[in-house]
Amino acid sequence: MADARMVVRSAVRESLKGKYNVSEEFLEALDTEVSALVKRAARRAEDNGRRTLKARDT
Repeated sequence: MADARMVVRSAVRESLKGKYNVSEEFLEALDTEVSALVKRAARRAEDNGRRTLKARDT
């Protein structure tokens, strides 16, 4: 999973609708942040005896 992309690049670009350019460096940093968020949420859910990640785990 370490090499899996967490963020859909085209969706990020589309969300900005041509108003901004998006560098590959930004997308990589965003992927890193999302991956860390998911890992923290999974750890919190596990610590609470759950296998389902919920909004409160973020």
